[in-house]
Amino acid sequence: MNFARDPWVLHVDLDQFIAAVEVLRHPELAGKPIIVGGRGDPTERAVVSTASYEARAFGVGSGMPLRIAARKAPDAVLLPVDADAYTAASHDVMATLKEQPGAVVQVLGWDEAFIGIATGDPEAYARDIQRAVLERTRLHCSVGIGDTLVRAKVATGFGKPRGVFRLTEANWIEVMGDRPTIDLWGVGAKVSRRLAALGITTVSELAAADNEPLIAEFGPKMGPWYGQLGRGEGAREVDDTPWVARGHSRETTYQTDLVTPAEVEEAARELVARVQEDIEAEARPVVGLTLKVRYAPFSTKVFTKKIPETADAGVVLERAMELVGRIDANRPIRLLGFRAEMAMPDDARGGHTPTRSGW
Repeated sequence: MNFARDPWVLHVDLDQFIAAVEVLRHPELAGKPIIVGGRGDPTERAVVSTASYEARAFGVGSGMPLRIAARKAPDAVLLPVDADAYTAASHDVMATLKEQPGAVVQVLGWDEAFIGIATGDPEAYARDIQRAVLERTRLHCSVGIGDTLVRAKVATGFGKPRGVFRLTEANWIEVMGDRPTIDLWGVGAKVSRRLAALGITTVSELAAADNEPLIAEFGPKMGPWYGQLGRGEGAREVDDTPWVARGHSRETTYQTDLVTPAEVEEAARELVARVQEDIEAEARPVVGLTLKVRYAPFSTKVFTKKIPETADAGVVLERAMELVGRIDANRPIRLLGFRAEMAMPDDARGGHTPTRSGW
């Protein structure tokens, strides 16, 4: 085999990205537990956007209510979210990745990307990436190496922090086989419970599972896909086609519950208006709407509606308010979210996530 011609997938993931950016801005915080979320005020309703490794040691994690995080780590420094700063830092990182020799870069978000490369020594290439990112941005990253996008993504977790790890067909079962299915990229708590009901609790059991029970539980597309995921299989080529958003969404957590129909309607109309501002520049018709409602104290419902293609803001608002009409008027509301899904252009990358056999 000519290793110099072998293609590899590298997954680059910045270590504790948001917290690391904050430390660069505030060097005196280095080594301290840092929690970033909302406006940095634990008396307000907000969730943790990120926590430094030092804060994670106290059990603090992303998505946790800020007030609970503050109780778990009482000595932590709480900071407000500064999206502009994180976007600027991310831009520098991704520009650095795109400058690497022979790299095909598929950006996944603020803090991670896939890189397609042909090399005989992917570990050395990964270390070069780490050095280049550190020199330009002063940020550390971990790199997963794989022969599929799925394996590269999963491998990164074994390299954190600041490390490199290779995961391929040759060692997939050895490394992942005894782990619970929830450790797979793309399997959350609900899916893992449904798999457990089928007698599938580990990655090796999922990898060996017949399609029939998976199809019966998850459908003809998702069932086989979960089996494929258990084997670490999927797309092998990194696609640098620019990502086109399927939709835009906004949500607001209210410091005081919404309790009257008038309050709910006003808040919903404001959210819809903000989303419509986001999609105006896209010049694509809206084809679907989603309304997220979180009732007090913490019960969430999601309502969806497919609509005929329309670029008429008045029609979108009218259909959105039909969803609002499904809200339980007798329950206080602490959060509302609204999403508008748009028609995709013909040349857009297909699919939703790179795990599903490509974009």
